[in-house]
Amino acid sequence: MEVFLIRVLQFMLAISLLVLLHEGGHFFFAKLFGVRVDKFYIFFDWKFSLFKFKPKNSDTEYGVGWIPLGGYCKIAGMIDESFDTEQMKQPEQPWEFRTKPTWQRLLIMIGGVLVNFLLALFIYSQILFWWGDTYIPVKDMTLGMKFNQEAKSYGFQDGDILVGTDTKAFKDFSADLYRDISEAHRVDIIRNGQPMSITLPGDLNLLGMLKADPSFVRPLLPAQVDSIMPGSPAAGIGIQKGDRILALNDAAIDSYNEFVDQLGRRHDMLLTAKTQADSLKARTVTVVYGNDTHCDTASVVLTPDLKLGFSIKSIADIYKPITTEYGFFESIPAGIKYGWHVLASYVDDMKYVFSAEGAKSLGGFGAIGSLFPPMWDWYMFWKMTAFLSIILAFMNILPIPALDGGHVLFLLYEMITRRKPSENFMIKAEYVGFGILILLMVVANLNDILRWLGYM
Repeated sequence: MEVFLIRVLQFMLAISLLVLLHEGGHFFFAKLFGVRVDKFYIFFDWKFSLFKFKPKNSDTEYGVGWIPLGGYCKIAGMIDESFDTEQMKQPEQPWEFRTKPTWQRLLIMIGGVLVNFLLALFIYSQILFWWGDTYIPVKDMTLGMKFNQEAKSYGFQDGDILVGTDTKAFKDFSADLYRDISEAHRVDIIRNGQPMSITLPGDLNLLGMLKADPSFVRPLLPAQVDSIMPGSPAAGIGIQKGDRILALNDAAIDSYNEFVDQLGRRHDMLLTAKTQADSLKARTVTVVYGNDTHCDTASVVLTPDLKLGFSIKSIADIYKPITTEYGFFESIPAGIKYGWHVLASYVDDMKYVFSAEGAKSLGGFGAIGSLFPPMWDWYMFWKMTAFLSIILAFMNILPIPALDGGHVLFLLYEMITRRKPSENFMIKAEYVGFGILILLMVVANLNDILRWLGYM
């Protein structure tokens, strides 16, 4: 429960900050051009609000709604998600959005996206300034990688050390490594101390590589015990620190990765268990373990969540991370470059959304919240906030009515043709766009529920 609350708090803080600044971007340009803002809200206030106030001699009501799905800046003389059509029936006023020049209205509409994008670049710059860039170079992972069957069909072997592709050297083990491999025609490796190259088609399915179980590639980790949980099945059969897991149910264990894969097969058995006896059978395994001086075999019942009860050394314990530090002025271009790379990668990955697997990968509030760490970590909090700011900027600029991008599309049409779309058309488009957004939100959050129930 504590982990859940910490993630919820981080998520709510990040979203509140992003919504506040996004709507603040619209607000800034509206005020700059003399447009009246009727309401400025964080979250939606359908029927009622949690808090609101209107300063003396101000036209704007500020408040906090109770539906945490975003926020809004209600700009006078504009057709938006408030669907205030009565206002549009009144005579035009000089302080209304609709009476302003097209270029001013365009800036008002892109103000939120602009702020979110600049905010992400600023946060990334500050992350590099305060924390630097810490990572473990892939070429330094001397134990190599563990590959799944698809990867092995292309010629990879367990233990291969990844060096780079025909276009660039690998940096760290991240989604970028998967992306580089998926687009590569050649991957350079070191196998048994000898440099080699593997030929690839250059168009591997990135989403399939990431979703595969086991994954296409993972750092190879030794199945060597580093610590034992008191009272665990491992402690019960006498496993000690320094022991290696050698076999599980007659399957040879050459790495911790293989050990996890074997437990995954037991998990499949547990899901299909119909009786208590079936569950007990799925949880009962024979373990072979030992070191240079002894080798033992024992039958043991795993915990209900299929844990043996030991841990291994982390990647950071096995390999020494390196840190690239940045001065204040160095961090600015580095942060801009990093943020632009994040945006470009996200846009490139959008093509998978239109596939069946991509639609299943959509996530709602639960999926986004789970990206935050289980313990409060300011580094990860700001990194996730910057990432969400990039997503919010990109999603809002999409040419969908009801989003900023939809309004921008119609304004560009007006600038090119010198004709305004009719108010009736704009109202209908707003309803259509709002319906699309609701549908996407339902699908994304339904996916979260199905994943939580184990159906996806």
